[in-house]
Amino acid sequence: MEQTYFRRGFGLKKAIEPLLQAEYHSALVEQIRAQGYVATFGDVTVRLAEQFGFCYGVDRAVDYAYETAHKFPDKRIFLLGEIIHNPHVNNRLRDQGVHFLYPDAGEFDFSDIRPDDVVLIPAFGVTKADFERLRAIGCVLVDTTCGSVLVVWKRVESYAREGVTALIHGKYLHEETRATASQVFNHPGGRYIVVRDMAEATLVMDYIEQKPEALSRAAFIEHFREKTSPGFDPDRDLLRIGVANQTTMLANESLAIAAAVKHAMVRRHGESYVAENFRSFDTICSATQERQDAIVKMMQSPPDVMVVIGGYNSSNTNHLAHLCREYTATYHVSDATKIDPAAHVITHKPELAPDAPEETTADWLPAGPIEVGITAGASTPNNKIGEAVERILATRGLSVGQLVARA
Repeated sequence: MEQTYFRRGFGLKKAIEPLLQAEYHSALVEQIRAQGYVATFGDVTVRLAEQFGFCYGVDRAVDYAYETAHKFPDKRIFLLGEIIHNPHVNNRLRDQGVHFLYPDAGEFDFSDIRPDDVVLIPAFGVTKADFERLRAIGCVLVDTTCGSVLVVWKRVESYAREGVTALIHGKYLHEETRATASQVFNHPGGRYIVVRDMAEATLVMDYIEQKPEALSRAAFIEHFREKTSPGFDPDRDLLRIGVANQTTMLANESLAIAAAVKHAMVRRHGESYVAENFRSFDTICSATQERQDAIVKMMQSPPDVMVVIGGYNSSNTNHLAHLCREYTATYHVSDATKIDPAAHVITHKPELAPDAPEETTADWLPAGPIEVGITAGASTPNNKIGEAVERILATRGLSVGQLVARA
């Protein structure tokens, strides 16, 4: 039988490597990295976070997408959503003829997909139901789901197998969270609830403890109607809880939510009960953690201005920007082109919410000697980071040729 499911690429890395290097590499970024992540140009010092940009999972997804286009030049190739949350990378795949399928109200329309088509599953994964629908069509599936996401899936599935409700810290409309939550359906009676942040987790904790200010049963069900498994009953389904998270959330918040939920259960049921009926494992991916840790380290001596580069719908990038805003003036740009040297303006998203409107700020670089910090989400290629450096320097009338030699 012909193989129609691929998770390990096609062994075409050497064939696509020149194209990947040309499109995503930056000699400037590598030069700054080699100098200890710091370089001075005139009176502008650029500091790169010690961890930034493409992670292993994103590298792998992009590699497999390019390998797929190389392997099947005569087939229609569809991508479910976006390969990663970066507009530049997704546009390059469109240039190669990849067709993007977007869900409508959370549902994909696969009516146009035929058995001789190829479908790319993005790094975020896909829901169990959508995967089964695609397998039934018989098309070629190239699965680029990140390994860190798969670790969370296994954890959530184990909760369902044990009859434990998965409490997922994440964004319920995010592709990864939807796919993760669906893993509970590998077992009959599997249940989940998604909480966005500590405020929403507090609603769950208040209900567990039956505090006077807790939502009524009907109000709880209505509030979490789109964020829970079908038929979710808080009186039944909050008795046993296992915590997991979307891999790109703020690590400290995920850990805090897990600890708070556990304490709420202890106050309601006692230590011995919780020992048997509560589970928690840190499922933040290492790349997300490393990039957040690098920001914390950089902010021990904050730069004058921080630029964060990455898609506005990128969860890990949004959280990096949110973290930076606690320490210094921060500008989150979706692409280096948002920095306009000629007009001395920067167009950026000033808030955490992915759909927050952009703002344009003039004269955003203070006069005189200045330190500019730069980081980028795990979906941002190095060439875009290098382009941002060039545009920042050009805003001050400088060029990369004006690098000051280090003593």
